[in-house]
Amino acid sequence: MSATPSPSAEGAAGQGAPGLPAPRPLRLPRRIRRLLPRTFQGRLTIAFIGVIALILVLVTVLVLNRLDDYFSRQQTTDLEQRSQTVSSYVQSLARGAANGQPVVGVDNVVNPAVVAALSDRDQQRVIADRLGQADVTIQFGHLESSGEELVPVPAADDPIQIALEAPAAAGQTQERSAVVSGWYSAGTLFQPYAVRITLANPYTFRATALANVTGLLAAIALFALALSVVVSTAMARRFTTPLRRLTEASRGLAEGDLSRRVPPSHVRAGSSELAELALQFNAMADRVEESVEIIRRDRDRSRDFLADVSHELRTPLAALRTFNELLREGAAEDPGARVEFLESSGQQIERLDWLAQNLLELSKLDSGLVLLDLRPDDLRAAVESAVEQNAAAAERRGVSLVLHLPSAPIRLRHDPQRIGQVVANLVANAVKFTGRDGAVTVDVTATADGARIDVTDTGVGIDATELPHIFERFYRGSRANEARGSGSGLGLAIVRSIVDMHGGRVVVESRVGSGSRFTVTLPRDPRLVAGTPAAERADVASAAAAEARAAAIGNVEETSPSERSQVNPNPAP
Repeated sequence: MSATPSPSAEGAAGQGAPGLPAPRPLRLPRRIRRLLPRTFQGRLTIAFIGVIALILVLVTVLVLNRLDDYFSRQQTTDLEQRSQTVSSYVQSLARGAANGQPVVGVDNVVNPAVVAALSDRDQQRVIADRLGQADVTIQFGHLESSGEELVPVPAADDPIQIALEAPAAAGQTQERSAVVSGWYSAGTLFQPYAVRITLANPYTFRATALANVTGLLAAIALFALALSVVVSTAMARRFTTPLRRLTEASRGLAEGDLSRRVPPSHVRAGSSELAELALQFNAMADRVEESVEIIRRDRDRSRDFLADVSHELRTPLAALRTFNELLREGAAEDPGARVEFLESSGQQIERLDWLAQNLLELSKLDSGLVLLDLRPDDLRAAVESAVEQNAAAAERRGVSLVLHLPSAPIRLRHDPQRIGQVVANLVANAVKFTGRDGAVTVDVTATADGARIDVTDTGVGIDATELPHIFERFYRGSRANEARGSGSGLGLAIVRSIVDMHGGRVVVESRVGSGSRFTVTLPRDPRLVAGTPAAERADVASAAAAEARAAAIGNVEETSPSERSQVNPNPAP
């Protein structure tokens, strides 16, 4: 007696129950697997071509089906128009043949004269070969009322059959299965009748049009398939290129070539995983190269800095040496020359002192030794004080100095002394580069994120080729103008350092002969701008405070706000 396994036992066996062998995964036959390529690029190409081929087949079948329906509707509409044309012609012919007599008598018999006219061969050729272009069947009948409608009743006579004899025109084929039939009301109010026109086996263009479209679709499908082979091969190669490029770049980096990278164009073409791996490799290589480049750049900058400082110190020292020698050679006996030399020597000494102070200031700013005294003060006070410092110099040079301040306070967290230094340097430069009867305008505007300071002058302007370098230390631009040859070239470098420490931005717009405009944008709170010294120190202070609280309360998590930053002890605005 045999037992039949229960469904639960079958389910357990199918799920790999204990004691039963696990189902083997579905695998292609070995012969088929041997025909498939073994490389990832080849398999990806085959899969892509297969998908394209399947899509082309489905689209072709769908398009042909829709086109067949469309052409069938067009054919039906065309045959109905032919039927109406034949009906109009038959009614006209019947009216002329009846000569005032009823076309269909009261006994529902067609007038013999009408039948004779329709039996004429020439008339039949016109009806079947020209108008209907099909086998035409003509049947007359009475119109009898049935309720509110008139219903045609076929006459007792046999329908008139007219066969199609003309050959098909170019592009036409005969549709053996197409039939269109319909009744048409005719006659007068007192002698009404109906005529039925039936068109069968007509000549149409449907088959030819469908064949042309099918051939066109087949050609397009073959072209698309051939194109898919080329595209799939190229895409598969691009997808696998990051692996080859990554291997080559890794080998070059291991050999000491820090400039080797995986090309970004090849990275974007691959898969997201390979692209992410290549991007991480490039980031690692960039950091290594950046570290080496920073060391090399610092070395070159130190060398250039020493050379610039030596050059700047050589000029006043040479002047002092010359004055000293002239005074020793007897120029001191001339009171006027002695006074002039002493004044010039004093100017050179002041220049040396000013240069030393600026070098020390810039060195502190670059090294991060300067701590900003961030206060939530009104920005207008710092700007107004800096402008007043340059008022006397502007008046001596005959330059109009105008300050535009908003009526409402602009409270943002900043270092008033450093911001005043920024405005003072910009205004001093503007006054120095503006001729007599010129104007320097300072505008302070509140913005959604902080504030903006614009220093505009009508001076000599800056050449476009010099704009990228004006914030570099010791850069003084063209010496064609006397003002450009003066100064140390450190003022704008100090301006950029202070603005960067505040998390702001300084830009310049200028045109030679039309003046310049320096725009300084400051954030509302530098501690909220990532990368600024204030933000870094605020993070360190917050982290230190959090560690102190954690050590004091053990493993209890602190959810209250962190302590106030030690960078600026004043409360936020």
